[in-house]
Amino acid sequence: MKILYEDHDILAIDKPSGVLTHPAPEQARYGAGPDQKTILGIFRKKYPKIELVHRLDKETSGVMLLAKNQKAHEFLKKQFANREVKKVYHAIVSGSVKNDHGIINKPIGRSPSDFRRRLSGRGARGAMREAITEYEVLERFTAKACENFSSCALPVTKKKTGGTLGDKNSHKPLPFTYLEIKPKTGRTHQIRVHMKFLNHPVVGDSLYNPKGLPLPRVWVPSQTRPLRRGGSKGGGRMMLHAKSIEFNLPAQARNLKGKIIKVESPLPKEFTQISI
Repeated sequence: MKILYEDHDILAIDKPSGVLTHPAPEQARYGAGPDQKTILGIFRKKYPKIELVHRLDKETSGVMLLAKNQKAHEFLKKQFANREVKKVYHAIVSGSVKNDHGIINKPIGRSPSDFRRRLSGRGARGAMREAITEYEVLERFTAKACENFSSCALPVTKKKTGGTLGDKNSHKPLPFTYLEIKPKTGRTHQIRVHMKFLNHPVVGDSLYNPKGLPLPRVWVPSQTRPLRRGGSKGGGRMMLHAKSIEFNLPAQARNLKGKIIKVESPLPKEFTQISI
């Protein structure tokens, strides 16, 4: 697992999609056995005192911070609590987002029907926590299902017309949007929930976009190059990536006292195969 930054106190890694951040009691509910590798478990073999500073969802890739000691952990957690840490994500979402940029300011609560899901807007239950997400459109594009349909997801049936979206006969172009997203708060599933609230869920999100057409292989007409979703045969990944994180170093950091650090994670190949 690639290390993006390291000093006496802090470790910044490039988390791959598909790896759990830490063990959890509900792992079995997600189909994960007790022996499945986690970020925390992997790095505690070398750094026994290492602690998570924040979390990324299992299917989210990108830059992630860990603290090597208790002082660094407390220092970084305080920055997160005070909203001093700047985070930037890239995402591909379903549909064509209307506004070039916007701010979603909608509290997040629990879903009444699924313990795994969070919810913004009507129907949310439990304590409603403030959640603010800023986004900017990098590109809007359309894409078609691939000719080799055996490697694609099954077509999605329209209930009213009985037709299909993206089937191998119609080849109807479908709209997608490539976004840069800056969450101002750090709620569980925040970006995924807010994109769902806008009716533009993240592509490949099996929890908030289970009926959406994923992108095993599509193309941008202007580029005539494949946009591949995921690396596994017949499967894929969620198109959400933690691109960068910016934070202050702890006072005890060697020779770098007070320095602001920005750590960036290269875009996965699934994102770089479209034009920006």
